[in-house]
Amino acid sequence: MAKAYAIIADGTEEVECLGVVDVLRRAGVTTEIVSVGELTVKSSHGVVITADRTIAETDFSDADLIFTPGGMPGTSNIAACEKVIAAIEQTLARGKYVAAICAAPALVLGANGFLRGKSAICFPGFEKHMNGADISTGARVVTDGQIITARGLGCTLELGLALVGLLVGEDKAAQIKEKIQF
Repeated sequence: MAKAYAIIADGTEEVECLGVVDVLRRAGVTTEIVSVGELTVKSSHGVVITADRTIAETDFSDADLIFTPGGMPGTSNIAACEKVIAAIEQTLARGKYVAAICAAPALVLGANGFLRGKSAICFPGFEKHMNGADISTGARVVTDGQIITARGLGCTLELGLALVGLLVGEDKAAQIKEKIQF
């Protein structure tokens, strides 16, 4: 069974996070929401989310996927967490996946050098932080090897389905797509 971790912080975009988590869980992917701070966070639009665990309680060595949603200042809070950056580095080194949406491809992945030589996308206006990336202008979701990026909230379900395709298989992604009427 695949294992995914969704990282949240105060200011996380709630729909980007919970939409992807929902699709992954529907596919049977064991998915834990991990807060970089307190167990309970307030999203970018004032929605209170209770994580499954905090970063201090988390060992990412079994991660098949680490996912970082956007939202401000949530993305900046996630990017400032050294344990998240180290976990992303270790996950990629183990040949597993990392996904990010909205500002997170730029501020979490690009600013830390994970996108060098990769095709990627982010929320418009954050491109200057996509250090070394080939920006796929106009794309909604971009998969380049182990890194999957998405433009923003409107691409949330598409990103979730792409991740299911990678982790569980395209047949399962198609089943979920039909069930959720996407």
